[in-house]
Amino acid sequence: MRNFWLASAAATVFAVSSAAYAQTNLEKLGQFKTTGVTEFTVIDQGGSRAESIREMLKRVNLPSGFKIDLYAIVPDARHMALGPQGVVLFVGTRKTDAWSVTDRDKDRVADEVKRFAPSVDMAIPNGPCFSPDGFLFIAEQNRVMMYPAAEFFYESPDVVAVPIVPQGELVPVDEESYNHTARVCRIGPDDKLYIALGQPFNVSPPEKMELYQQTGIGGIIRMNRDGSGREVYATGVRNSVGMDFNPANGDLWFTDNQVDGMGDLIPPGELNKAPGMGYNFGFPWFGGGMTRTNEYKDETPPEGIVHPQVDMDAHAADLGMTFYSGQMFPAKYRGGIFNAQHGSWNRTDPIGARVMFTSLDSDGNAAETEVFADGWLDKNTGEYLGRPVAVLPMKDGSLLVSDDLVGAIYRISYGN
Repeated sequence: MRNFWLASAAATVFAVSSAAYAQTNLEKLGQFKTTGVTEFTVIDQGGSRAESIREMLKRVNLPSGFKIDLYAIVPDARHMALGPQGVVLFVGTRKTDAWSVTDRDKDRVADEVKRFAPSVDMAIPNGPCFSPDGFLFIAEQNRVMMYPAAEFFYESPDVVAVPIVPQGELVPVDEESYNHTARVCRIGPDDKLYIALGQPFNVSPPEKMELYQQTGIGGIIRMNRDGSGREVYATGVRNSVGMDFNPANGDLWFTDNQVDGMGDLIPPGELNKAPGMGYNFGFPWFGGGMTRTNEYKDETPPEGIVHPQVDMDAHAADLGMTFYSGQMFPAKYRGGIFNAQHGSWNRTDPIGARVMFTSLDSDGNAAETEVFADGWLDKNTGEYLGRPVAVLPMKDGSLLVSDDLVGAIYRISYGN
């Protein structure tokens, strides 16, 4: 099966090698030829920087029995994906690098952090995700790459690299923006690839409505793993930068960032559930929760809008989320949702920079939401000491938290 996919990967790369973006290297990689790139960027994991981060972590508050440690120094660390073999952690950024993180001696601290696939040019490779059979996908600003057997090819600067959505085809080129372009992806229970596409405006204008509905901008799209069969799965989403499937029943959950500039206390951030295809989650008629936007307050919203499972604090910037499927944490956390709040930027009284936990009831709906970890925001000065982005359970049941301000990944564990 693996040989078949590698052959298909090579054929796909060769077929699209006329594309202008990274043409030479992608064509060579598709033909299993070397590119001439021989050097990696490697990040030092020790010294005074590591010591200062560990000192800062003493200010993080956790429930009794939990502890937090520095796992890795990773510049601009954003969303994370762990390979099925548990060998390598891949980390995206909002810049031009993706990183591979390896804990070779399994002491739960990274030994090596280096740039992943340095022979491939990337543009905002924020969203890595894995298929259960070991294919790494990275959703970029306007491209989706697939890296077959990434856990085994990552040691080389040259890797098998397949543009399953070529450059300029994830969203129309005219809709490329510097705003809300940090994509995230997941492989669903149906073995399809799901990608959230934030729309670039604070509140999107009416003249964009039809185009965005058709392309899935301001929504969630899904496609086959080879890029075919693209369809719009959900609409009415302002800017989702975190989603996961409930392993208990297959429901898709996602966070959504609310409209800015309406005041400190409105509108709320969102944690949503999409139990199937075709649901509308209310944007731009609603700016967050039940709060109507000023721009659309006189219009009648479409019928059947789905409102959030949880209204989060306004402007806390809920980003990455994950279901906790490990066994290390106490029973109350198993099967629940952890999500990272990046922290506010347009609030006179800053809020966020923490990890939240939401339990589910017997029907698979949200029950209670509480603060799980905080302390990255100095409440006396308003200074951010860190800004959590994403959360990810490890195979041992610990929870990783990425921080793009500090440029680090933390490990939260329970017990000895």
